Amino acid sequence: MEKPRTEEPRFRPVTVTRRAVVGLIFGAPLLSACAGVQQSLSQFSGPSPGPAGPAQQPQAVGNGQVKVGLILPLSAAGNAGVAAQSMKNAAEMALAEFQNPNIQLLIKDDSGSAQGAQQGTQQALDEGAEIILGPLFALSVPATAQLARGRGIPVIAFSTDSSIAGRGVYLLSFLPESDVNRIVDYSASIGKRSFAALLPDNAYGNVVEAAFKQAVSRKGGRVVAFEKYGADRSGPARAVAQGLGSADALFIADDGDSVVAVADALTAAGANLKNIQLLGTGLWDNPRVFAAPSLQGGLYAAPDPAGFRNFSRRYRTRYGSDPVRTATLAYDAVALVAALARTQGQQRFSPEVLTNPSGFAGIDGLFRFRSDGTNERGLAIMRVGSGGGVAVAGPPKSFGA
Repeated sequence: MEKPRTEEPRFRPVTVTRRAVVGLIFGAPLLSACAGVQQSLSQFSGPSPGPAGPAQQPQAVGNGQVKVGLILPLSAAGNAGVAAQSMKNAAEMALAEFQNPNIQLLIKDDSGSAQGAQQGTQQALDEGAEIILGPLFALSVPATAQLARGRGIPVIAFSTDSSIAGRGVYLLSFLPESDVNRIVDYSASIGKRSFAALLPDNAYGNVVEAAFKQAVSRKGGRVVAFEKYGADRSGPARAVAQGLGSADALFIADDGDSVVAVADALTAAGANLKNIQLLGTGLWDNPRVFAAPSLQGGLYAAPDPAGFRNFSRRYRTRYGSDPVRTATLAYDAVALVAALARTQGQQRFSPEVLTNPSGFAGIDGLFRFRSDGTNERGLAIMRVGSGGGVAVAGPPKSFGA
């Protein structure tokens, strides 16, 4: 990511042999791959069913003076435990790549449960943690938040459930709202004013629906056809297909397999998807979407994939395996607290510092925390092609007011 040309940042991106960069910039505007980012261990699914592994012992990594708790479901069953281990690796990689970090990571295993999160958080706080990173799942965050708030300690959690954000609890995750706002804003900028939408009738769809309707209204557009679907997509697809004549964009927000099935249902209902601009979220970054002829040319919002590609290359060199998509969250969280510990003195983790409106630059691009605990990300606009997503508009170079 490019540094500002007009004003020197107070913190330079870290320079290491493999160009690990997490830039932290205050007071000046920032200038300047993913496989189902939001779907990756979304809080809507929670931990995988099945027996958990043996609880992992607490671990301290680094010898800095600033202690940082890291709460992850390391012994949780299935993909949750796999992802947690990958995120732990990424956190340790950030510590190794940051030049002389003055932090010590206090790594705790919450086993994917609220009780485990409570125990791990209590241990980290008793050991002097000044900030808590994690947990991953929404069901575990309130237990951590309650203890941390009692001590005046902030939490940076990895859940994608914005309903659990709030005073002192910030989400460093890929929130659906960012995708929706970016794709609607871009669509309006290229002249789209009338929108149709077909969304899943589930927790993800509910979040997307609220963000979509607000974004369209904010841009002076109108929603001319709107339906939600469950197991049967044919009825809602017919209703939307009938309203497409007065729409110039069609928004479909779901994972790869479901998006293809929705497109097939629309085609079966008589819709000609070649005559309308298709829009989606980061869940479209999926091989099934890229392979679907009916979705070619569709646009979706997602992080610039270059950041994750570079991160993955360094991760593979270090660990001999591929990282999970959410591993960048742990990397960015550790790099952020290390940078704040270096540059911000005693106020390093204060609300004023964490919610700096200029934001921060991480592996996946710009991000900033809002005062309500949610976040905003600077996303690229990608076009569906048979060979994958192709960027048609880069991420913003800075955040607006």
